[in-house]
Amino acid sequence: MQPNDLDRIARQIRLRDLQAVFEAGAGHIGGEMSAIDILTALYFRVLRIWPDQPKNPERDRFVLSKGHVALALYVTLAKRGFIPEDEISTFLKPHSRLNGHPNCNKVPGVETNTGPLGHGLPVAVGMAKAAKLTGAKYHTYVMTGDGEMQEGSNWEAIASAAQFGLDNLTLIIDHNRFQQGASLKDTNNLAPFPAKLSAFGWDVTEINGNSMDEIVPALEKRGNRPHCIVAHTNKGHGISFMQDTVDWHHKVPNAEQYKIAVAELSEAL
Repeated sequence: MQPNDLDRIARQIRLRDLQAVFEAGAGHIGGEMSAIDILTALYFRVLRIWPDQPKNPERDRFVLSKGHVALALYVTLAKRGFIPEDEISTFLKPHSRLNGHPNCNKVPGVETNTGPLGHGLPVAVGMAKAAKLTGAKYHTYVMTGDGEMQEGSNWEAIASAAQFGLDNLTLIIDHNRFQQGASLKDTNNLAPFPAKLSAFGWDVTEINGNSMDEIVPALEKRGNRPHCIVAHTNKGHGISFMQDTVDWHHKVPNAEQYKIAVAELSEAL
């Protein structure tokens, strides 16, 4: 699938994500919007997956470590055929399997439960190491938030991945420059990331994480070391009044804001 086609699908996913947040009255819309282009490229171009065989042992693995943006993953999985598209309307409702954080025991296509930050990358390192031990050919991808990189467990995992020579592992840092309640630079700012990852023995690629022309080749890059993609993204990407604003980490649009956002996203379709 070509970048223009991926852009179109990403816009459709953004619109459905927005609708679901508005309907549920909750969600982490800012970080969802920043991550959707990368999720789209993964699920519609890069990952070797079979929606009708979600546990196929030859499948590539994707771990959403920033599990609070689970809705973006659910909408992507639905669009790809893992779950019914009309199930998105059950997000956060009683007895729905579409919880606020992804659950691998409930939702086909979810590889592991995430939510507490700093857990997904260590799990992904284990998956990649398991492939090395068994001779499996799958590739493991994991997405973290940039604020999440403040968790020490991530840096233990980064050191381990280099030690184990995990060239079958790709880390994507969704570097949207904001975390809950503040900008990254006003908290514990670990940016810039590239020199730090390189010092641990990783290959590093910096990209515009909202540009398919840059996302696709970065995700498809292979080398002889673990690979980190520092994806410079915009919080709330695609919706003018949400973009690069910390308030939209965990805020729900009112009726007027929702109308404006729908119009902006629909205009691009």
